[in-house]
Amino acid sequence: MPNDTTLLLGLDGVSVVRVERLEDGTRRVHLTTVDEGARACQPKGTAVTRPRDLPYGERGLEFRWHKRRWYCREPACPRRSFTEQIPQIPARARLTTRLREAAGRRVRDTGSTVIQAARDLRLSWPTVMDAFRTTAREVVTAPLPPVEVLGIDETRRGRTQSHQDAVTGRWVPTTDQWHTGFVDASGSGGLLGQVEARAPSDVLAWLASTPIEWRRAIRYVAIDMSSGYRAAVRTGLPHATIVVDHFHVVQLANKMLSTVRRRTTVTLRGRRGRATAPEWRARRRLLPRPARRRRSCRPWRPG
Repeated sequence: MPNDTTLLLGLDGVSVVRVERLEDGTRRVHLTTVDEGARACQPKGTAVTRPRDLPYGERGLEFRWHKRRWYCREPACPRRSFTEQIPQIPARARLTTRLREAAGRRVRDTGSTVIQAARDLRLSWPTVMDAFRTTAREVVTAPLPPVEVLGIDETRRGRTQSHQDAVTGRWVPTTDQWHTGFVDASGSGGLLGQVEARAPSDVLAWLASTPIEWRRAIRYVAIDMSSGYRAAVRTGLPHATIVVDHFHVVQLANKMLSTVRRRTTVTLRGRRGRATAPEWRARRRLLPRPARRRRSCRPWRPG
């Protein structure tokens, strides 16, 4: 039967033999196997492993697992010689299962960087990154949440990488710096997917990979003033209503206002605007957002 110390550790299948306190304050816990399912065949010898687990306090814990090595006499046995193992500590594992899962969830759920999670859990960068890839598959393979308003927008990612063609000598882009993201614009679904490039065919390819019932539930699609995205939505989601977010509407209005101001100045004065012209001084009052416009329209007082 497991003792109270084993229950505190939360590792089923092992029992605590003794605990030592090292000079630096670290506790060294000696474990032995109590799971009968881990024993089989003929005893061959003993082995001591040092699996790493979640940190406990500032000093942490060190495990010493004293287990037996077993030998199988069956010729058809693929393992022949093996040591004891439990679900939390598989064979030849240097980390407990819960430590790997905690490292992956720290990056996936809490927004921590890989290097910061490695420092907190005292692991290497490749180990935490591999754990993050494993936990990220749970999110990627999970079914999409129901969405009524689908948001589509482009994101620039780094610089364009190119290579020189051996035949023509021209530089050809290797990877596309633009990515298209699909988000739940009105709910809590967050980022639903992301594809490389921003062509209509890329948007249609992602929509085709989703269930048809999920696409039918979409009522609105929020995009910027992109003709490519509009054509893709018209083809892939013909029943949805296309809306443009207010940011791009205001941006287009500001650009048109600046165009009219410059064209009027050239028509009246026959030249470009100067700093002394009233329409040039008023340009900043016309373009800021309403919160700043109220402050910028205050009357000027000398002194």
